[in-house]
Amino acid sequence: MTNLDKNKVVVAMSGGVDSSVAALLMKQAGYEVVGMTLKLWDAPAGEARRAASCCSVEDITDARRVADQLGIPFYVVNSKTVFREQVVDRFVQEYLQGRTPNPCALCNDKVKFDFLLTKAFELGAHYVATGHYVKKTRDDATGEWQLKKGSDEHKDQSYFLFSLGQRQLDHTLFPVGEMSKEEVRNFAREAGLKTSEKPDSQEICFVADGDHGAFIAKYLQGKTPPPGEFVSESGEVLGNHEGIHRYTVGQRRGTGVAQGERVYVKSIDAATQRIVMSEDAELYQSALRATGVKWVRPVSDAVEVTAKIRYRHGGSAAILRLEKSGEAVRVEFREPQRAITPGQAVVFYRGDEVLGGGWIERGIPD
Repeated sequence: MTNLDKNKVVVAMSGGVDSSVAALLMKQAGYEVVGMTLKLWDAPAGEARRAASCCSVEDITDARRVADQLGIPFYVVNSKTVFREQVVDRFVQEYLQGRTPNPCALCNDKVKFDFLLTKAFELGAHYVATGHYVKKTRDDATGEWQLKKGSDEHKDQSYFLFSLGQRQLDHTLFPVGEMSKEEVRNFAREAGLKTSEKPDSQEICFVADGDHGAFIAKYLQGKTPPPGEFVSESGEVLGNHEGIHRYTVGQRRGTGVAQGERVYVKSIDAATQRIVMSEDAELYQSALRATGVKWVRPVSDAVEVTAKIRYRHGGSAAILRLEKSGEAVRVEFREPQRAITPGQAVVFYRGDEVLGGGWIERGIPD
């Protein structure tokens, strides 16, 4: 790493408009730009075309076409093994344990940055640039990097990047972080980029039709959890389900459980294959425990933050109680939160700055 060129950047090109514009901005800024696409997954024929994904042959072709437009070198790197081991296998195992994973955050943590930075260093590049809608600034008082929300609040992706530390931020650039999605598209149109009108990717890239239960059954060749029972909080059997891997905390649709009041999944017990149902009011909890905590910048105990318990969650005021290990934390909310879901990421903010985050182990009853 001692011979890295600070004028050289590897741009992670997904084949979408955001990363295409990121590459163009880096070139216009005077960097020596190298385009790189990580080949993460072999989508079955037709699947990636039916859903807007980021794992298809078409995406790689689009990325290559933009690289040709810009006149930059372009590489496709086979990262299927690390993606399967670090993201897909964990995705499946989490559902088998009654948890609901967040594969995009896992991918950024285990694949897109660590793996991509390694490849960039091999090429002598000091930087990696991505099309994420986030910003990086320097704290003048401490000299530390700060990770902040993107300027476009509707496209902000900082939640998925909580695991980035100071070393990674030192080598990462986010060219579109100050732009809105509309500005990115207009910029791409004016530059004549071939991806300017391409739709955004949706859903989980390796679950093209959004049916994670069917994906898991196929991935495990039918060796999925057996059917089990829906039960009330008192243990009364309310009905039967098709396997715990098909359900998540807070879910109502698809359960087929009819009671006097609407009932929702409150918890999933992988040991007994039972799913506990409750009324909506019983889904609220005032605290959670998170493990695998990582910090962009370390914080002190009892610090006040805004905590997001899922990507579309608006965030809620909370106090962090740090455990001695430093890798687990108790999050105490000012107001009870609905459907705290094991397996999801909880991310801590101070204003628009990301402090860190971790993986929800469990909600804590009042």
